[in-house]
Amino acid sequence: MRKIPISLISVSVIILVVGAISISLITGVIEFQDILYNFIAFVFVLVVISILAIIGAIFIGMFISHRIFSSRGFTTFEEEMLRMKKDVEEIKEKIEEIEEED
Repeated sequence: MRKIPISLISVSVIILVVGAISISLITGVIEFQDILYNFIAFVFVLVVISILAIIGAIFIGMFISHRIFSSRGFTTFEEEMLRMKKDVEEIKEKIEEIEEED
């Protein structure tokens, strides 16, 4: 059986703590009377959300770059555009031949 990584456990605990603090603040169970505690909680939640946003952006960037670089061939749309380009070039050549004959 595989062991759960410590980083996954620590991130899960941090998310649960932030979620519990947020829910308790919304429901009114915890009320910060001192402005210092309110500021510390705000900074803590801001830092955690920023770190998670950066990690999410990195994973989304890796996913998008993998999708871009992993496509070996052309998609059906690209193949159709290449065929249309070839058809346009053939039509231009025929028009030029007709103009030269006149």
